Amino acid sequence: MSPVAARLRGLKPDWWSDPKVWRTEILAGLVVALALIPEAISFSIIAGVDPALGLFASFTMAVTIAVVGGRRAMISAATGAVALVIAPLNREHGLGYLIAAVILAGVFQVVLGVLGVAKLMRFIPRSVMVGFVNALAILIFMAQVPEMRDVPWAVYPLIAAGLALMVLFPRITTVVPAPLVSIVVLTVITLAAGIAVPTVGDKGALPSALPTPGLPDVPFTLDTLTTVAPYAFAMALVGLMESLMTAKLVDDLTDSRSDKTRESVGQGVANIVTGFFGGMGGCAMIGQTMINVKVSGARTRVSTFLAGVFLMVLCIVFGPVVQDIPMAALVAVMVMVSFATFDWHSVAPRTLRRMPAGEITVMAITVVCVVVTHNLAVGVVVGSVTAMVIFAKRVAHLAEVTAVTDPDGGTVVYRVTGALFFASSNDLVGRFDYAGDPARIVIDLSAAHIWDASSVAALDAIATKYARRGKSVEITGLNTPSAHLHGRLSGELAGSH
Repeated sequence: MSPVAARLRGLKPDWWSDPKVWRTEILAGLVVALALIPEAISFSIIAGVDPALGLFASFTMAVTIAVVGGRRAMISAATGAVALVIAPLNREHGLGYLIAAVILAGVFQVVLGVLGVAKLMRFIPRSVMVGFVNALAILIFMAQVPEMRDVPWAVYPLIAAGLALMVLFPRITTVVPAPLVSIVVLTVITLAAGIAVPTVGDKGALPSALPTPGLPDVPFTLDTLTTVAPYAFAMALVGLMESLMTAKLVDDLTDSRSDKTRESVGQGVANIVTGFFGGMGGCAMIGQTMINVKVSGARTRVSTFLAGVFLMVLCIVFGPVVQDIPMAALVAVMVMVSFATFDWHSVAPRTLRRMPAGEITVMAITVVCVVVTHNLAVGVVVGSVTAMVIFAKRVAHLAEVTAVTDPDGGTVVYRVTGALFFASSNDLVGRFDYAGDPARIVIDLSAAHIWDASSVAALDAIATKYARRGKSVEITGLNTPSAHLHGRLSGELAGSH
């Protein structure tokens, strides 16, 4: 990487030779790998597959995206959003169809990435982004609640101790990530004292060997394609949306830019690889990415790659040790991540008093939709549509019409200002005095802009109403784009006469 490119990406040109960077990346990868194990197993259960498939997916997704992805330090693995989409397919048609759907979803993501779907991110308002982040924090916390129900009393002091360690340990040193210290200390305490609490091993068996490549066990027919395609497309959209939102969040956190198109294509490649290795597929994980970036301070692809590698090493080589990690330690880590992820400034009374009501509404709707459906994509879509409706209503009132009659009384000039589009142009027709105006009418659009066919139709309707009364209309002041659109559509739209 050239020095200029390195600076643009927020890295020192010689970061690869800095021992501190390597220590941070390696330890961050280890912490993420430890946190991935119970999550991957839980998502496997949601999808109705063997826990090994979720762990294999997390391994192949992380390792592949570290190479082909467009956002450094972002973690991709098996996720709950993907599990929810493909669970019905697995339940109704079996594992072979699920694997085929993962591969096809990857193909869809590559195609969508090449077609430029990442550019749609610019249409997601900040209020939706804030709602998305806050909803994510709530979901992360809610996912820990089952681990705190109907458990031995010892779980609660262990969680409290883990949180205290993560808050206090960084004041002593930041050389070792506090979450890793918390996991190790709580594991040693429970083993040494013989405290009986739920452990990682209670979640499911860990794999004992690496995944091997192969084709999905399905008939390669048109019927299979039509069965798999709807689920694959839904998975592709959900995965891309969650991944691109996560990439944008990391961009803001690290004050650096990512290649969203490369990330879109990379997610597709990672899912194709995952499918051929028998994994359940996945996308970017915001919770694990927050552990990696915000809590552990990772900034390079090394941490992402090592998270996948360490995951398999921990399962295959250190399986017996990993199985003894108390779930309380990992719950404490995720609660801390939830707290750190939530944008507390966005709900501060001072902020809410200053924020426009529409912005608060969009944020709240996004949060509610995500929390109710447990689907981040649904919240983003509903929030964005709500924001567009509010924006359209607000802009619709910006179009103003003022009339000035010439001294001789033979001409009236209507000056129109603002944006003319379907919302604002609907009221335009009623702003003219068709019966009382003189014979010549000039509509001055030098301070306006025509955006769509609805506005052209409205202007045609105005001219028609005057023509019926034997009066002439002249439209002046059109800027070049407006003149082009008006010239192309005027008189050609049904219902304008």
